[in-house]
Order: sequence, then structure tokens, then C-alpha cells
Amino acid sequence: MKDPLGRLRDLLLEAGYTVEGVRGRLGDVAATALSREELVPALRATRDGDPLGTLIRLWWLGVPVEAPAGLPVAELARMGLLAVDGSRITAEVHLQPWETGGYVVSDRKVRPGDRALRADHVVGAGGASANLAQLVTRRPVGRALDLGTGCGVQVLHLAGRAEEITATDVNPRALELARMSWALSGIDGVDAREGSLFEPVEGERYDLVVSNPPFVISPRGRFTYRESGFEADGFCRDLVRRAPRFLNPGGTCQLLANWLHVAGEDWQDRVGGWLAGTGCDGWAVQRDVQDPAEYVELWLRDAAEQGTDRYRELYDDWLGWFEAAGVTGVGFGWITLHDSGSLDPVVRAEEYGRRVELPVGGYVDEVLGSIADAHRLSDAEILAARLVVADGVVEERTGPPGAEDPSTIVLRQTRGLCRSARVGTVEAALAGVCDGDYPLAPLLAAIADLTGESADDLLAKAPEVLRPLIAEGFFHISTG
Repeated sequence: MKDPLGRLRDLLLEAGYTVEGVRGRLGDVAATALSREELVPALRATRDGDPLGTLIRLWWLGVPVEAPAGLPVAELARMGLLAVDGSRITAEVHLQPWETGGYVVSDRKVRPGDRALRADHVVGAGGASANLAQLVTRRPVGRALDLGTGCGVQVLHLAGRAEEITATDVNPRALELARMSWALSGIDGVDAREGSLFEPVEGERYDLVVSNPPFVISPRGRFTYRESGFEADGFCRDLVRRAPRFLNPGGTCQLLANWLHVAGEDWQDRVGGWLAGTGCDGWAVQRDVQDPAEYVELWLRDAAEQGTDRYRELYDDWLGWFEAAGVTGVGFGWITLHDSGSLDPVVRAEEYGRRVELPVGGYVDEVLGSIADAHRLSDAEILAARLVVADGVVEERTGPPGAEDPSTIVLRQTRGLCRSARVGTVEAALAGVCDGDYPLAPLLAAIADLTGESADDLLAKAPEVLRPLIAEGFFHISTG
């Protein structure tokens, strides 16, 4: 006979307790209300007492139900997953289906009026988890490390493309719930270890390191799932600086992070400084920035502390701490390190809050390659290179009706990072002819003949003009 988690998994699948099944059962109105932590529409949609509705009420909504047939109640209660009161049961955890086809076990998100978070609270999978999963490279790897695994959700994404997976966390309870997540998802063989930062894997190396770390910046670490206890943004800084020692040649580290904006300092210099001393190619992207008050409110809401007696005290203390440090904002974004083996590593820190094609992991290796090519190729190598315009690049021209020449030419990516760049007529002409068949120099000479410009001038200016377009992925270097 299967163990209790195996029997629970069978029951969940048989009832259709999957991402698609739950979404279809709730409908758009109830699902949207649930994203706002409003339960009434979802409760109305699941009141018929059928197996799927009962499982949604039990595991997702957290209300007492009559035990459904086939549920191993006694065993799950002994494991701490259920509380039993006569014929009715209540879930002690949140069990949600995940987009990989697996399941994630965590503590329930607290709502206003709930008891205070326990210090070893295990947060569930949400927007940040999905964000990291979308960022991570899709390249198959040998050894992968999920540093700070929490509820174990990143392992669900790594399982299909990593031969070996190690998962660490400083919170023993997180590892306990993560093991349940993996068991319910049909994943075995994960090497789970307790400890902070890289301590549990000292001396080992990996092809891929991923981390959704406790990046919240606060005066004191109250909750291990979100705060490290390090000063300011020091945890993310140290994580970045230490990661290269644990990468195999060609390895990649990808993580989410918060960083401070401090008066008189450019955030790009701050984060770029973290990356610059690693010896790896580095790419940091700021996806959002909040002012200090927005940031404090966000994380006080996260712990359901609004409306409590301590709310104003905590708010004032946090803001005062930011003010004393000269903090003007807090940035959130992605950081990627790649051990390319180059003696001339390249670092790029940029702000990019616009829509991107998902998953970023499907083309992140190409992005890193483009940044490195633009940095390392000499002017002569660029002129000798055979360029290819990237897939999905379109041209937009703007000007008065009837004008002979446009006043503005924009190259726009419809794929990948969906960047746009204002260009001149020469770059636009190259975008129309670069297919990898000819080196850049003769193409520029041909354009000079057509436009009447000096070929020598175009050849002299082209590397400086094209280097940022290569770095941002409008043109690729053909290797064919």
C-alpha cells in the first residue's frame, strides 16, 4: 500500500485538484477575488460538497469540512497536516497545485485578524516564486542547488532538467514541508540540507544555483522566510559575492534580490559593485522600485500587521531606520552570474520594468552571450563579423506625411526582452540586410555607395554605434 502522501496525491489527481481544475471550478470572479484574499465568492463556488469543491475548501480556503472518502485522515493528522474535530477536519497547512503539475505545501498566508506569524513560518509559492522560475535558464544541467528552498517550489521546476538537486534552508520546518511538496509531486532523490547561505555545501560546485532568498530589508530579522538578520542589503550582497566559489566552469547563478537606493549613490554602482569582484559575467535588472513608505507597508501587510496595536510602532521604527541610513527607495530585480571563464568579465546593471516574453529562461543564455560579445569584441572583430538581425525585430518610421525622410526610426523587438532603440538610417539599412552571409565591412561599403556617404567614415563609426545594439540583442554574431 502507498504511504499517506502517495494516497493523498492519488486523491488530489482523481478529483481534479490541479491548477486547471481549481481555476475552472472557481471561475474568473471567484479566482480574482481570491487573489485579493476575499474568500466569499470561492466559498459560494465550492458549497456543493463534491470531492473537488471539498478539497478546495480544505486545502486552499482553510475551512472545516467533512472528511472526503479515501482521505487518510489519521495518518495525515499524525504528520501535522490536519486537525480533527469529530467528523470534521481542518487543514493545518496550505496545499496548492502548481503549474508544473505538482503540489506545494506551506503555511497558510495570514489574513487580518489571524494569529501572529510563527517565527519559522514557511511562505507559500507566489509571485516571487513564479518570477524566479521564469528567469532560470532552461538549459539541462548536471548538478543544481536551490539555496533557501522554503516550501521547495523551485525544485519542482528543476526536476525536469537537473540530474542531481541539492536544496538547503536555515529553517528545519521549511525542509520538512518541502519534502512533503516533493513527495506529493512525485519527486525523489533531492538532497536536503539545513544551514545558512552556502554553509551546507561548502567545498562543492554546481552547474546551476538558484535562490529566492530572504531579501527583505528591515531593522531586524523577525521572520526567517523573508529576513536574514544581515545589515541592510548585506545578505544579497554576500550571496552574490560568494556564489562563484560554488559554480562549475560554465555554471550559472540566478536569484532575486532587493537593494537599497541611498542618497548620493547610483543604485547601478551599488549592485554593479557586488558583481564586479566576482570574476563572473553579471547581469542585474531592476524590475521595480518602491519608496520607503510603500516598501514598509507592503511587508507589514505581508505579515497581516495592519490594524494591530503595533502597526504604527513598527511602521515608524522601520521608516526611521531607513531615514537614518539615507535610504530613498528599495529596488527589486533579477541577478544572474555566469562563470564564462573569461579573464575580462562583463557586468551590466540596468533598469527594465517593461513587459518581457516569458519564460526569460528560454533566452537568458542568449542575452548573456550578447552582452559579452558587445563588450569583448574589438572594433576590427565587429567589422569582420557576420551579423544577423534578431528574430522578431521590426522597424517603425515616424515623420510628416509626404516627407522624403522619416524624422524617427525605431527598431523594436517583438520577442525576448521586447526592447526598442532609436536608430539612424545606416543601422536601419543594416537591419534590412544582415542575414549572416557577409561580413559587416562590405555591407557598410555598399550602404555608403547607395547613400553617398564616406565608406571610411561609416567604418570608423560603426563599431561604437552597433556595440549597444549587439549588447541589447538587436543583432547577433553569426557562428555558422
